Amino acid sequence: MNQPKMNPAVLRLLVIFPNVLSYILLFGVIIYITTNYANLKAANALNLWLIIAVVLGPMAIYTTYSIIKRIKAGVL
Repeated sequence: MNQPKMNPAVLRLLVIFPNVLSYILLFGVIIYITTNYANLKAANALNLWLIIAVVLGPMAIYTTYSIIKRIKAGVL
């Protein structure tokens, strides 16, 4: 059974678009932390938001690295 092949440009778009969204989310979390720093500290919620930012940052960077490596290898 022959599977239809997907256009490489569409495949790259489907892989890169969620990665861009993760950077937008990370940027939004950082902006949220900086604008609501005093309120988050008063509510003892600052640690949670810092953990979210610290976990999301390396994940986005590693995903970008992995995508770039696959594109250079010709897999994507």
